[in-house]
Amino acid sequence: MSLHVQPNARKSGIVGLHGDALKVKIAAPAADNRANAALIEFLSEALGVSKSAVVLRHGATSRRKVVEIAASPELASRVRALAESRITNHESRITRRPR
Repeated sequence: MSLHVQPNARKSGIVGLHGDALKVKIAAPAADNRANAALIEFLSEALGVSKSAVVLRHGATSRRKVVEIAASPELASRVRALAESRITNHESRITRRPR
């Protein structure tokens, strides 16, 4: 699964889609691998799998990460439901400038 991770967030959570990746905010700093550890813990709790079932395959020092999750086939539909229940496209947000 491809992820776009934002460390140092106010609270951890799944935001929605960021291009072809699932955007996840993590309330831990990127220093000393703390954000990666918090990401694995957050995903395991959110998806109902053990921490050992979540493996960071690529992107240990990048915001763009690839994780592998060893779980049942129903997990894909659970992840899709989590993503679709959030804002699904950051580019579609309308921002208005004050006059």
